[in-house]
Amino acid sequence: METNLVTEFNDYRERMNAQILDADNLVLKRLFNLDTRTYEEGALPARTKEMLGLVASMVLRCDDCVKYHLGKCHELGLSTAEVFEIFAVANIVGGTIVIPHTRRAAEYWEALTKTK
Repeated sequence: METNLVTEFNDYRERMNAQILDADNLVLKRLFNLDTRTYEEGALPARTKEMLGLVASMVLRCDDCVKYHLGKCHELGLSTAEVFEIFAVANIVGGTIVIPHTRRAAEYWEALTKTK
């Protein structure tokens, strides 16, 4: 069941991103490219940037963004202990309103850790 969370999210994101990009809107294409390039290695390692993205996504309460950044954090080899420290930072910065998003994030992280 848990891995379905990951598969369903990734399949939906891929399908909808393709639909959006197929519309051939230059501004949207540039925005998507800028978003991708922002998280590449630079003065800050990609790993650090993904952690920052995860905190910001949790504070802004965007569950899709949280899932995306958790997936990237998983790909980059973050440990569960590191992820829960990120959750702690997000909750301190965002306040208790972030707790429901932390629950869903913990569920999604668990699903990710059960995948390859």
